[in-house]
Amino acid sequence: MEPMVKKLKQKLRFGSSRNMEDKWFLENGSILLKELIADCNGKSVPIRNFSSYQILQATNNFHFSCLSYFIKRFQEYKITGDRMGEVYNDIVLSAKMSNHNNFLRLSGCCLEFNLPVLVFENAALGVLNERGGIMVDGEEFILPCSVRLKIAKEIANVVTYLHMAFPKIIIHKFSDLSMSITLPEGKSRLEVDSVIGSLGYLDPLYAYTKVVTEYTDVYSFGVLLMVFLTGKPALVSTSSMWRATPIYGPPWWHPQGIISYVKALYEKRKLDEVIDPMIMKDITSAKKLTLESCIALALSCCEESDEDRPRMMQEAKELKRIHTSF
Repeated sequence: MEPMVKKLKQKLRFGSSRNMEDKWFLENGSILLKELIADCNGKSVPIRNFSSYQILQATNNFHFSCLSYFIKRFQEYKITGDRMGEVYNDIVLSAKMSNHNNFLRLSGCCLEFNLPVLVFENAALGVLNERGGIMVDGEEFILPCSVRLKIAKEIANVVTYLHMAFPKIIIHKFSDLSMSITLPEGKSRLEVDSVIGSLGYLDPLYAYTKVVTEYTDVYSFGVLLMVFLTGKPALVSTSSMWRATPIYGPPWWHPQGIISYVKALYEKRKLDEVIDPMIMKDITSAKKLTLESCIALALSCCEESDEDRPRMMQEAKELKRIHTSF
């Protein structure tokens, strides 16, 4: 590593056709190396370094049609000043999670652009859309109930792993991994300066208090589980599905759409109206009872007080039981 750095410094001093790429490599590489050393605690996290030429060739200058790899490119206008740490946070955490079966594997990164470019394996089976369906080449596929439960179970396993596998608890917040928060070692909560996350999945308690805990993820997972079960997005445009007066906090972040909708129907025992009609037509009476317990589980995740919410480990165990019985 040291000889490479010396050569790059000489190039920058005496001029080179790759001056800008080398400058970015030094700047990005030094920050990334520092973050990796601090976070990985002496353990090896092998990720490959790609050149800018390789990235541009493989993606045809970042053309959307090149799908052999999943390329993550940060927008410069969005990542400025104190948010620069999010970029390196994404690389470090993605590298740590690359060996987990339920996590998209990070193949490597390129440090020769103004902001690092991440290279992941291609999500060949598609990506989830806002209604819990799968998008493949722009076409939506409706998932059967058993598959939805399987995906929910595996996501619960991943988040449990983030909470328990490392000395420092990692809070995902069900948004971009760059926005995840690592709690100090031995701590179970952290007060932050600003609130970031995905609208609809954002825990109102975290948004109001600016305190992050593992139950921040539990709330978001409960919303995701409701999306899977109802086939509706987390934020619903129908005005009647919104709570007129938020329980606490400003209304702009209070995502009561799907939660109040599901809770109202569940309390009236209108299960047929809660569950996505695309999966209800093939459900037996025994499986309806199983789905009812799944709805109760999702609602328990979204309790107002984090003391009333289960831990992700409990969620994962219960979903494994539900999926097996289904």
